Amino acid sequence: MTLAEATPVDLPTPHGPMRTYVYAPTAPGKYPGILLFSEIFQVTAPIRRTAAFLAGHGFIVAVPEIYHEFLPAGEVLAYDQAGADKGNALKTTKELSSYDADARAVIGYLRQHPLATGHVGVLGICIGGHLAFRAAMNPEVSAAVCFYATDIHKRGLGKGMADNSLDRVSEIRGELMMIYGRQDPHVPAEGRAKVYAALASAGTHFTWHEFNGAHAFLRDEGYRYDPELAHLTLGMAVSLFRRKLGEGDTRAPVSATPAETRH
Repeated sequence: MTLAEATPVDLPTPHGPMRTYVYAPTAPGKYPGILLFSEIFQVTAPIRRTAAFLAGHGFIVAVPEIYHEFLPAGEVLAYDQAGADKGNALKTTKELSSYDADARAVIGYLRQHPLATGHVGVLGICIGGHLAFRAAMNPEVSAAVCFYATDIHKRGLGKGMADNSLDRVSEIRGELMMIYGRQDPHVPAEGRAKVYAALASAGTHFTWHEFNGAHAFLRDEGYRYDPELAHLTLGMAVSLFRRKLGEGDTRAPVSATPAETRH
């Protein structure tokens, strides 16, 4: 599917404009929307390629700059120690309420986009996985995919490092897909078990997937990249979004007195 060049838009938020990059198919028609949350490094080349991949499968993809209050529009942090240190520092400088407001701003934009069907899903990577987890608490979100979501198990997102994500899992009404690498030191086995237990206890509609992979296995730069695993898991994400965001997942009305059929 042919794609338009990424279009930068500045969405209003309570903490100023948020630069957001929008990828969309060029073929006429209506498409579901996907909010894509990046890693702590913001909208890097691998994130842009992931956005293009999703858009190429028939979605309008919006990628916000998660640190728009602190960094100039367009700034990307390097995949090095200095970049990681800065991104991690900003992760716990930003207010939790600001992360949530950002999600609502992009969800609202995707629902009103001129090419939109109104159906919205969320996908996030690393910190973005945690942000996708929280964004799924918005009732408009029909499906969410969280790639090795960090800090959920230790409540470490946002200023004060005391987020309430585990306390709010019952608010997730759509279908959730959780994807982890077993060799990820950021989300150890006991942390994954804690998240799983919270989802199961709340009766969340979710699937759980663990693979032999490192943190950042999805990022197509660096030694931790696993192309086969990336191909498999992105395909799983596309399948979920097609099923949950398409009209084929709409429930048919049930007749009060269904007619009996005999064979």
